[in-house]
Amino acid sequence: MNILHIYISDDHNFYGRHNQPAGEHPMIEVTEAECVAGKGITGDRFFDYKPDYKGQITFFSQEVYEDLCRSLNLVEVLPSVFRRNVIVEGVDLNELIGKEFEIQGIRFLGTVEATPCYWMNGAVAEGAEKAMKGRGGLRAKILTSGTLRA
Repeated sequence: MNILHIYISDDHNFYGRHNQPAGEHPMIEVTEAECVAGKGITGDRFFDYKPDYKGQITFFSQEVYEDLCRSLNLVEVLPSVFRRNVIVEGVDLNELIGKEFEIQGIRFLGTVEATPCYWMNGAVAEGAEKAMKGRGGLRAKILTSGTLRA
């Protein structure tokens, strides 16, 4: 598994904002991210969100991103629009649900799919929510601390 991009955001644009306008907090690309066991990524909106939170870090597949760009005719759309932390290639993220895995010496536990919601239709393109079903990425817990690098 190769890390291509790492993103963080200081606050939520969609999460917890049902029936409210979307927030305007950008995803910032960083070259490295400090992962803190049991808490999340330093500087990210989900850092220390709640004890034992299942989505301390999120992963998204470059291959899925490329397929969505083709099928939804997306031009000049960065992978950050999907608001996942780490963009990877070379792995089926769904296979990591319920499993421990390691990247760059850091241990993670894949918990659930990062299920797409209706916000994706506005943030990405009409039809994005449906196109992402079953391949929205992976939510994970951070089991050991360390630094991820793109």
